[in-house]
Amino acid sequence: MIKTKIENYLKKVIYKTLIGADFKLINTDFKIEVFTSEKDNFGHYSTNAALKLAKELKKNPMQIADEIKILLLSDRIARDYFEKIEIAAPGFINFWLTEKVLQDELKEILKQKNNYGQSKIKGQKSKVQIEYISANPTGPLTLANGRGGFMGDVLSNILEFCGYKVEREYYVNDAGNQILTLGKSILANAGFLAFEEKFYKGGYVKEWAIKNSLKVKKFKNNPMNPQLMYKWGMKVGKMAAANFLKEIKSVVKKAGINFNRWTSEEKDIYKKSFTSKALNIFKKAKLIYEKDGALWLKTTDFGDEKDRVLITRDGFPTYFLADSGHYLETKKRGFNKKIIILGPDHHGYIKRIQAAAKIIGLKDSDVIITQAIRLISKGKEVKMSKRSGEFVTFEELIKEVSIDAARFFFLMHSADTHMDFDLDLAKEWSMKNPVYYVQYAAVRCGSILRKSQISNPKSQINSKFKIQNLNLLDTLEDINLMRMLARFPEIIKEAGEKYNPQILARYSLELAWQFNNFYEKERVIGEEKNLAAARLELIKATQIIFKILFSVLGISLPRRM
Repeated sequence: MIKTKIENYLKKVIYKTLIGADFKLINTDFKIEVFTSEKDNFGHYSTNAALKLAKELKKNPMQIADEIKILLLSDRIARDYFEKIEIAAPGFINFWLTEKVLQDELKEILKQKNNYGQSKIKGQKSKVQIEYISANPTGPLTLANGRGGFMGDVLSNILEFCGYKVEREYYVNDAGNQILTLGKSILANAGFLAFEEKFYKGGYVKEWAIKNSLKVKKFKNNPMNPQLMYKWGMKVGKMAAANFLKEIKSVVKKAGINFNRWTSEEKDIYKKSFTSKALNIFKKAKLIYEKDGALWLKTTDFGDEKDRVLITRDGFPTYFLADSGHYLETKKRGFNKKIIILGPDHHGYIKRIQAAAKIIGLKDSDVIITQAIRLISKGKEVKMSKRSGEFVTFEELIKEVSIDAARFFFLMHSADTHMDFDLDLAKEWSMKNPVYYVQYAAVRCGSILRKSQISNPKSQINSKFKIQNLNLLDTLEDINLMRMLARFPEIIKEAGEKYNPQILARYSLELAWQFNNFYEKERVIGEEKNLAAARLELIKATQIIFKILFSVLGISLPRRM
């Protein structure tokens, strides 16, 4: 990886030569950082190492930067790597790579093909569970569920590409009060119960009650027997939840969102006693106390704003206790790392579940919160839904726009930002549509390669001959495209380390723009044969990177558009 090589060159001159006896003065947290430059006049890469060293050594950063530059240029290997090194105030060092470095990296893409960019990141080869969507089976999936679903699916792909063993989990909350509330809501819609404020109000509840009226009729209300009412409510709730779960599975399959484990709260957590096992761990840690008839966990000892209830005064386990049991079950199956993706109404949940994870011994636990989504059409927010009458479902969205558009539009935004989903743009079949723009560039690569075979069949035969001609790729557009391709390993590494698929989506747009710019300004077919052969290799490498990107992002690659 180019960025890593630059970091290593810097370490060599800083640690061994520049600092010398002053090495102990350097803070142990000091880290060499190299950045991709945003503008060409700032180089291909830059570093702020001199600025950071200046604070530690109490020296002028421009002087330190100049010393680093001199030392780098005195190293033969480093000197061959950089075309130019410049110092910029207040102490940045800017690097321009030689053409040979980029041409050699192009050879690596052509050699490694679909394995290119599988860089090492922390935790590689370890097991990680990624939990996403996990919506209660009490109704249809929302847009927020879809956003978390696409993110979880692609994050799983990224970490698998980087060498992790990933389990993709959907945690099904098929036990507890929400199932009872669903059952009572249906009975109320069927006219057997008085409607209560806490009941589910969506049109889908009434729709299910009508559709399954024969099943519901046998549960005629007996208000004098609350115990029987509880039994009826749970039975109806479980029947409806099973149906809703089938619909959820159908929708995520249509959306291309993959899971390899569906964990049942009732069967996998409660029936296997993981809630009681978690409770025992909390008790042994002496972190439990009673108050107001309820059982509490001291989550404030771990940074939570208040302690949390595990068992209510009525003797019912809370969602939090069930989730603690779920985390314990994950650990017992050999996972020390878990990532959970939650919707925008779960900010208060982070501290408590991280506290539980720490107590039960799950070493590495991360929580990602996705932000709210607005659907926009003709400049106005779209609120109403034909089915529910209250919100637009995820299923309705993927019927309205293509799966590729829905997925890409969600992935273009970082999870921690609110987003507006432009329905009109998502349905537009033009270069204004981001996913169309990216796909068109990838299709154009394939089209050029096919045309080159037709016009000159022999041009695709001697691969050794073509590789030797890569030194002919020396125009600004050749170099910029090679630079963009060579960035892929650092891009996928950053996306994996930051758990941020948006980095890949943004890169795919930048690559599409760079390739289209190359296409418009440079000839391929019809060019002098040696240069044409070299440029065809450049296009072949571009196609390889597009294929990896589309595979990881879960976007289709059409043959023609």
